[in-house]
Amino acid sequence: EVQLQASGGGLVQAGGSLRLSCAASGFTVDDYFIGWFRQAPGKGREGVSCISSSDGTTYYADSVKGRFTISNNNAKNTVYLQMNSLKADDTAVYSCAARISNIWAYWGHGTQVTVSS
Repeated sequence: EVQLQASGGGLVQAGGSLRLSCAASGFTVDDYFIGWFRQAPGKGREGVSCISSSDGTTYYADSVKGRFTISNNNAKNTVYLQMNSLKADDTAVYSCAARISNIWAYWGHGTQVTVSS
């Protein structure tokens, strides 16, 4: 069974940086996406970024382009989200998920990111 574990959240001042990690295991297919999502208090879930396991193609929400970078370390089965120039609006619970056959079917527990202004 696919399992995902997100970590790396914390409290940071505006303009600072954090790196989130998503440790993934249990895949039985080679072609999938790992994505990062976030949900701020009182708001809906927002897709932040995702990366393809097969060719490394990446996607970003407009709100984070140029500030966040997603990458993967296949040897460690870990996907990273480097977040720079953080803003108060980036405050949210961040979760990672796996998409297989176009379905975000597997979710890990979230990690809190708080950006103080």
